[in-house]
Amino acid sequence: MTVNYKNPKKYKTAKYPIRQPWYLTWLIWILSKIVLMGKRHKVEKINMEGLKPPYLLLSNHMSFVDFELVALGTHPKRVNNVVNIDGYYMRPWLMEWIGAICTRKFTMDLHLIKSIRRVLKRGDILCMYPEARYSPCGTTSYLPESLGMLVKRSGVPVVVTIHRGNYLHAPFWNFRKKRKVPLYTTMTKILTPEEIKEMSIDAINAKLREAFLYDDYRYQKENGICITEPFRAEGMHKILYQCPHCKAEHKMASRGTELFCTACGKGWILNEDGTLTAKEGETEFAHVPDWFEWEREQVRAEIERGEYRFSDEVDVHSMPRCYRFMPLGKATLTHDPENGFVLSGFYRGKEYRIQRTPLQSNSLHIEYDFPHIKPFDCVDISTEDDSFYCFPTKENVVTKLAFATEEIYQRSLSRVRSTAGANE
Repeated sequence: MTVNYKNPKKYKTAKYPIRQPWYLTWLIWILSKIVLMGKRHKVEKINMEGLKPPYLLLSNHMSFVDFELVALGTHPKRVNNVVNIDGYYMRPWLMEWIGAICTRKFTMDLHLIKSIRRVLKRGDILCMYPEARYSPCGTTSYLPESLGMLVKRSGVPVVVTIHRGNYLHAPFWNFRKKRKVPLYTTMTKILTPEEIKEMSIDAINAKLREAFLYDDYRYQKENGICITEPFRAEGMHKILYQCPHCKAEHKMASRGTELFCTACGKGWILNEDGTLTAKEGETEFAHVPDWFEWEREQVRAEIERGEYRFSDEVDVHSMPRCYRFMPLGKATLTHDPENGFVLSGFYRGKEYRIQRTPLQSNSLHIEYDFPHIKPFDCVDISTEDDSFYCFPTKENVVTKLAFATEEIYQRSLSRVRSTAGANE
């Protein structure tokens, strides 16, 4: 059951992008230079001598400044970027003008493949961020297995762009307060058409996963980068939501340079070098990503025990078009291994029910302090022609939902493959 909109017309993502006008490459370069003024930054090209478009440019995603650094590295060549629909908010004309390709995150967008092929066929650069969201913890996020198939079928060189320091400069969980951190970007050609032709899809995916390994906290420690800002830990409880001391969930809080559990009272200091130190007793995790991955393991174990289920009242705002988020009021959002996500509510007197099964959601688009609607955490449940931004009543739950989505997808995929193998 879909939403009973007064005007059922929705933004058409299934359209081909225009070729970026040549003069815009210069305008984007100038604007990127202006945005980066006052920030120490470097873009280094590796193994790219003589490389000309067309090619696939795959970039990790740390903060909005990624776009400016990619623009510096690709100038003056034409680039078409894959952009989620919320990037079109209030400006679809502008995004279409610069040649962006609109999609909705974590959906089956077959026309996106056609648009990518068209960009490459006319000899330009196709830039996409395959993790499809800002990295919550400054480390590699989920890479879809379909990426290897895309590379195989495209048959063009592959360049991987890795940003370092961008996350530390503006972490996803507190992007409004910037830190003084040098930005370092590498652009590396990792595959040629000849190599791609000889490789299996599994081998290509393995190569991509290797190229996408990054850890901004390790980078900070190894390069002696000190973050002295007195607010450096504020917001970190959004990703470190479970206390490793008493195991309480969603009771973590942060202030200044401190993280602390409101259930048991234990606290940790985020040091200037990015490491954690317990104020008293054992330091369970000195490395922030270790704490983050421990939480993932707890979610995995909960799912394996058959105990995981989420249900909450949420405030829903949808985005069928680009000029307005539609307030749909209160609804119920549930998530479990059998049904995946189910969003059910009423709008204009009629019930709607949106479901994304476990195999329809390989990952989850989450936002901390979402800037477009209201500054609170939310999850985006998207279909092929609509997006539903759900603000939970429960506090600090979206990170766990992201973990659970990825774990449930992997379990469901393994089960399907095992069944298929048994039937062969």
